[in-house]
Amino acid sequence: MSRRKIGFWYRLAAVICKPPLVVLVKRDWRGMENIPADGGFITAVNHNSLVDPFLYAHFQYNSGRVPRFMAKHSLFGKGFAGAFMRGTGQIPVYRESTDALSAFRAAIAAVDAGECVAFYPEGTLTRDPELWPMTAKSGAARVALQTKCPVIPVAQWGASEILPPYSKKLSLLPRKTHRVLAGPPVDLSRFHDKEMTPEILKEATEAIMASVTSLLEELRGEAAPPVAYDPRRERLAQRRVSESRKRRDTTRGPVGTGEAQ
Repeated sequence: MSRRKIGFWYRLAAVICKPPLVVLVKRDWRGMENIPADGGFITAVNHNSLVDPFLYAHFQYNSGRVPRFMAKHSLFGKGFAGAFMRGTGQIPVYRESTDALSAFRAAIAAVDAGECVAFYPEGTLTRDPELWPMTAKSGAARVALQTKCPVIPVAQWGASEILPPYSKKLSLLPRKTHRVLAGPPVDLSRFHDKEMTPEILKEATEAIMASVTSLLEELRGEAAPPVAYDPRRERLAQRRVSESRKRRDTTRGPVGTGEAQ
């Protein structure tokens, strides 16, 4: 198989979702020529709003290569939503379980079958204060190195104006513009003949995210921070501050126990 056909469920989603998206959101889409016409590949996309998967899926659908997203397994339950997720071939991710690797096996199988698998390498909404991409998980790099498929970096911007991260308040008017810029494949050839060690996966992941960030700089017309926001580093720093405060409080003793009389 050279590419996945647009089946019933994706066409149904297009019928339901495209008309309001076209009416409510303006589009500035560039780089669609970099989306491969045939064969399996990965897209690596930044994530800064809960609505950007729908907006990005619109872009990808219009390219003629429908994406298979990595999505949390709870979305695959009963009802219409679960039927839609299964019908469109999305890939369930079982986080923090013994079956976590099944998602990567499914992604590898999809790429080998000539499909597009869309990754949000950060794994969640960015926590960077200015919404720049964070440090990423190694899943996209792992699948890319295993299959040696093209990795297309994609930057998107504007969805956070419609729905800010971790907000429930939509802002549709005045109409916002969703900007997308897809770049040429990330060159990972230097990793192909090397053992897939944690160090190699880290380097490949950083190469992918550097390409995504560079495209986002072009979209936003400004420079990203020199060091990507690392939520693990931030949590560690906060823990150290908290422990330091506890030590100071313990050293001082209870309030009002000073020796002066």
